[in-house]
Amino acid sequence: MEVIRGGRRTKISIFEIVVGDVLPLKIGDQVPADGLVISGHSLSVDESSMTGESKIVHKDPVRSPFLMSGCKIADGYGTMLVTSVGINTEWGLLMASISEDNGEETPLQVRLNGVATFIGMVGLGVALVVLIVLVARFFTGHTKDPDGTVQFTAGKTKVGDAIDGFVKIFTVAVTIVVVAVPEGLPLAVTLTLAYSMRKMMADKALVRRLSACETMGSATTICSDKTGTLTLNEMTVGEVSACGKKIDPPDNKSLLPSRVLSLLIEGIAQNTTGSVFVPEGGGAPELSGSPTEKAILQWGVNLGMDFLSVRSESVIIHAFPFNSEKKRGGVALKVSDSEVHVHWKGAAEIVLACCTSYIDTDDHVVPLDEDKLSSYKKAIEDMAVESLRCVAIAYRPYDVKSVPSAAAELENWQLPESDLILLAIVGIKDPCRPGVKDAVQLCTNAGVKVRMVTGDNLQTAKAIALECGILSSGTDATEPNIIEGKTFRTLTESQRLDIADKISVMGRSSPNDKLLLVQALRMRGHVVAVTGDGTNDAPALHEADIGLAMGIQGTEVAKESSDIIILDDNFSSVVKVVRWGRSVYANIQKFIQFQLTVNVAALIINVVAAVSAGNVPLNAVQLLWVNLIMDTLGALALATEPPTDHLMRRAPVGRREPLITNIMWRNLLIQALYQVTVLLILNFRGRDILNLQNDDKDHAFRVNNTLIFNAFVFCQVFNEFNARKPDEVNVFKGVTKNRLFMGIIGLEVVLQVIIIFFLGKFATTVRLSWKLWLVSIALGIISWPLAAIGKLIPVPEKPIAEFFTKKIHRQRNADDG
Repeated sequence: MEVIRGGRRTKISIFEIVVGDVLPLKIGDQVPADGLVISGHSLSVDESSMTGESKIVHKDPVRSPFLMSGCKIADGYGTMLVTSVGINTEWGLLMASISEDNGEETPLQVRLNGVATFIGMVGLGVALVVLIVLVARFFTGHTKDPDGTVQFTAGKTKVGDAIDGFVKIFTVAVTIVVVAVPEGLPLAVTLTLAYSMRKMMADKALVRRLSACETMGSATTICSDKTGTLTLNEMTVGEVSACGKKIDPPDNKSLLPSRVLSLLIEGIAQNTTGSVFVPEGGGAPELSGSPTEKAILQWGVNLGMDFLSVRSESVIIHAFPFNSEKKRGGVALKVSDSEVHVHWKGAAEIVLACCTSYIDTDDHVVPLDEDKLSSYKKAIEDMAVESLRCVAIAYRPYDVKSVPSAAAELENWQLPESDLILLAIVGIKDPCRPGVKDAVQLCTNAGVKVRMVTGDNLQTAKAIALECGILSSGTDATEPNIIEGKTFRTLTESQRLDIADKISVMGRSSPNDKLLLVQALRMRGHVVAVTGDGTNDAPALHEADIGLAMGIQGTEVAKESSDIIILDDNFSSVVKVVRWGRSVYANIQKFIQFQLTVNVAALIINVVAAVSAGNVPLNAVQLLWVNLIMDTLGALALATEPPTDHLMRRAPVGRREPLITNIMWRNLLIQALYQVTVLLILNFRGRDILNLQNDDKDHAFRVNNTLIFNAFVFCQVFNEFNARKPDEVNVFKGVTKNRLFMGIIGLEVVLQVIIIFFLGKFATTVRLSWKLWLVSIALGIISWPLAAIGKLIPVPEKPIAEFFTKKIHRQRNADDG
């Protein structure tokens, strides 16, 4: 890198640049530091790496002197004074902000930690109580075998037998802890996240951070970019005013007189820097040029323009390329030996001011009087309000004898700009993506607020927001839900917090404005998702709970800062991510409801039996098998439930709602109480009910305990269906479509049969008669109608477990403090 030090140029490493250095810059160079332009000629810079805008920016020492590190010199040359280097440059600060790891847990992780801690403490407490009770009963001689023999008698029982008895008791207590502790919860969460991640690829969403799947399901607001996300990022002609009237649709050439049509096609084909290529084998024409040029060329093609044929019919004798200061460009065409056509195209109000006449519907040139001029101005204003970029197309005939003949004179010839004949005023827009309005409406119905943050002016932003459904018709641009970025950034922090919830559209926003909005919304308790594609969006993407980068238009920095990449840049795909996120959250809730039902039932049964009889009906091996059903197989079955439309009709769970809802408490308590009641009756009165009094006491005891174990397992198998639909009566809806669920249910039944018939010694079970098998299945099936009846019981809106959530948040705040 060259640097000017002490009046002479010296080559140094880019890492040796310091503040105060003067750097010469030329086309193709990359700006190595932040600085100010000292001098320059035609100096233009590509700032897309920092701002995301592809438009080339002209730099000069007075009006636009600032240069940013990482940008490229697109044209010209000049010198710059270095004002900051390294971490202090805009690029350095940007990289520092997105590389910071805030270490925050996702909303679901916070909830899961609280639930797991609570369940673990309860399980440990219950196991400790059971251990104390069983040990006390054993050493006081109150624990008896099934035949009535006392297991321990002071002074008579051998030490080895006493130790064996204590080990059995300790094993039961440890098993209770194993059953109570939700070790299957991480497995269920990981399974459902991994399954959703794989399925989301088909919906054009690449997940970079696994936890982002479930966080998206908790999202309460989405701050969306406009260009390319809500819109197609493809300019098209949306409205046309010609011959004193509106042409609707714009490409309906039957509404245009033949002369106007011919002149329009001639002007579109010749007065352009773009081109049209038609493939030999047919197919859609390939257009090139700027977005505006491509839009007008496409309109010409729709009007029947044969690009190459039209260009061959006339010769360009002089051209005035589009000038950003004059905001128009022109071309002079020789169409015959005696006739020259001068075509102009540019900003509508400027070209219209040069026009004195127009062509009416009868193909006559008519003077442009005040009334007609006012109507054209009104048409331009209406187009601007609808976010259309207005371009006027005009022409005038010119005498070929007045055209300079000498090459030098022709080169300096100024194309005539007065007495133009207006051909048409076209309104060009970046249309909304198909399906965006429906997607926004779907978000609204789901309780997710969509906000548009764009760099466009407020009128354009409002028009697009109305078209997308973000704003309702009749919204005034002065209302609090529409705000300019500079207005928002000048507010105090408390004022930003007060107004953040009301904002639906932010126009003329800078990257920092977007970041401030995200921070304010998060401080208000929202779970915020942000979409972006430019390097300038990186801080907001990093700060948000979920950053969604665009896969097509997105820069590498934006993608690195994001959690999910939307592969087709479509807002509809963002909504699909929300749907999958809610499915993840719902599946985890289903698993927790299923697991807690087993926990509550197993703990109560063993505690009551231990306290009253000194023995537990479910031994260690049986409890571990139930634990396997509950954790591993249950997680596999319930974690792979696909998303349903029902999920998008719920309100978002947000950041503070408890993981275990009132509906879940109702369902699990009903099922747990049923299972506890039935199994305790079998435990204490089972031998009487089954007429086993006359059998061998030990055999009767084993048959009764085997029935309790079998019935308990079948209760879990059938309750697994109930867990699929916690808030719907029809729990079988779509069950056959989930082959994995059906396969796991079948596997559980087969393994249970194997345990009862072939693993009796290992599991301490005996073979049951077919009548007792029917009893076990019947007891399990009863859980279906019981669940349907239970779902008719209304539950309060205020969460029963709200105090647990508050306690967790208070503890977390204390830890953070």
